[in-house]
Amino acid sequence: MLLLQLSAAHGPEECALAVGKALGRLRQEAKQLGLNVEVLESVPARHHGTFHSVLLSVEGEKKEELVGQWAGTIQWICQSPYRLGHRRKNWFIGVFPFEVPEDRVADDLIRFETMRASGPGGQHVNKTESAVRATHVATGITVKVSAERSQFANKRLAKLLIAHRLATMEEAKNAELVAKRRLLHHSVDRGNPVRVFRGMEFV
Repeated sequence: MLLLQLSAAHGPEECALAVGKALGRLRQEAKQLGLNVEVLESVPARHHGTFHSVLLSVEGEKKEELVGQWAGTIQWICQSPYRLGHRRKNWFIGVFPFEVPEDRVADDLIRFETMRASGPGGQHVNKTESAVRATHVATGITVKVSAERSQFANKRLAKLLIAHRLATMEEAKNAELVAKRRLLHHSVDRGNPVRVFRGMEFV
């Protein structure tokens, strides 16, 4: 399993829209490759279907193939749907992969709580306590995962997400790594896009 983060960085709402469109396109390509992609965390932007960032888990035999096609800068060429007549037509987002060992956090260091999942899903969601809230006892890091239908699978994703958070905290202890991470998340290289999409259809 790999983690993949789509980020609008400090870009405007058009970049947040590009993240939403990239998410949809990425899911389509993942399905074609027989991969399972789940949204672990998302930071919604102002408009429906737009995001400042989305953190995904990617699982399956061809996960490296998909990630390799997306990792880097994504360019979207389109007239702004929010600012008619705006001259800018090039919008950029970043896609960053992370590999987190799943055995990094022991079960006895995490407190798990189960609850009913919320949101769409029909009767299964309403009747099954499949959602999981996991708390890392030593640091107090808490995550909630309800992406999967089974409690076991959600616990696995929760552990992965906590491991990702712990890795981020470790990086923060080193000034050089902090600077590198800040550059990664808040600055997108506009000169070398790995993929270019056009129009509202994002093709």
